Parts: sequence; structure tokens; C-alpha cells
Amino acid sequence: MARYQKLILAILLTLPLILAAACNYGKVDQGRVVKFDKGQGTVTIVRDSSNDPRNTNYSLPALTYTMPKDPAEIGPEPKAGLRMKLDIRNNQITFYDPEAGKLETISYALIDQKENLAGDDPMVFDASQKKAKKFPAIDKEKKTITVFSPRQKILTTFSLPEKYFSLPEYTWDAGDEVRIYYKEEGKALRFMNVTRTDIFKK
Repeated sequence: MARYQKLILAILLTLPLILAAACNYGKVDQGRVVKFDKGQGTVTIVRDSSNDPRNTNYSLPALTYTMPKDPAEIGPEPKAGLRMKLDIRNNQITFYDPEAGKLETISYALIDQKENLAGDDPMVFDASQKKAKKFPAIDKEKKTITVFSPRQKILTTFSLPEKYFSLPEYTWDAGDEVRIYYKEEGKALRFMNVTRTDIFKK
């Protein structure tokens, strides 16, 4: 019995040290950028709780981090966007509403859709300018929006009720996927732009 008591005591004594050591390794957060304030040095993300980049699961609340103090720990600056999901099976689009602090899913009327498009396809890439075409493309007269998802390889044109055309253009754009390493909540020690490093395509 005394032997087991010593073993339990040893575990109890070493457990705090193990936990403290684990905490020193820090944590990793990943999600889409919905706001980037270069002047204030902050980035706000909606966290992706999935480990599968092909099957994302974005959840609230949105989280704000201060960027790393060391420039060497910062990757390419992120692009912000509010589009969280383009569901082509159900003809729905989900975006983050920063004022309400919630995700909103709305149905759209499909106008046209092209699938299996590579990033250099002429429909989405301007070879003469050697750069990607600008999306989303919004036509307020026809009440249509065209978005391109490199991750899904889909170019979609859809129509929405008029009230949605008063929203900012970046509502329909997907923000960059980023990965943040931190030890203290809200303070990034390392910032990696996953989208810009071609590991994850939005």
C-alpha cells in the first residue's frame, strides 16, 4: 500500500510540472480573416474547428489577435473577407455579419456555374496582365454576383434580393486562411498566411 501511495504522490507532484511544460509550448489557432487593421496591428479571425481543409467548420465568436512584434514571425499580410461558405449543392452562401456578430446563411438563385477551373483558366486568369481576374464581380443593375473559389475550383454567378447589394463588396469574398501560434490569449507570437503560401486554397 505504501508503494502505491508513493507512486500517487509522485504523480501529483510531477503533474503540475508536466502541465506547465505543456503550456510553455503554446497553442495554435486557425481560421479565416474577417478584419485586418494594419495600423493597429490586429487581425480578427473566425475560427475553423475542423482539421480537414476540404470540410471546414467555422464557428463564433470571432477572435482578435495582436500581430507579432517580431516582423520575422509575420508572413504575407492577409486579405479580409466575410464569405465563410459557398454551398453549391443547396445554392446557399454563408457570410459573417460583423455588426451582428453572427453568421448568416442565405439562399441564392443560380445564374451560371463553371466547375473544375484551375487558377490559370482564362475565365479567372488574365494572361495578358499575368494576374488573376478580380472577384467578386458585382453587377448591381442585373442584381448578380460572381465569385470564384480556388479551393472548390468553381466560378459561380448568382442573383440575390436587392437589399443585399448595399453590403460591402468584401462580404462576398473569402478572407485568407491563417494560422496563429500563441501562448497568451489574443497575442500572436507567430503568424502564417496559409492561403498565400499555397498550402490551403480558399
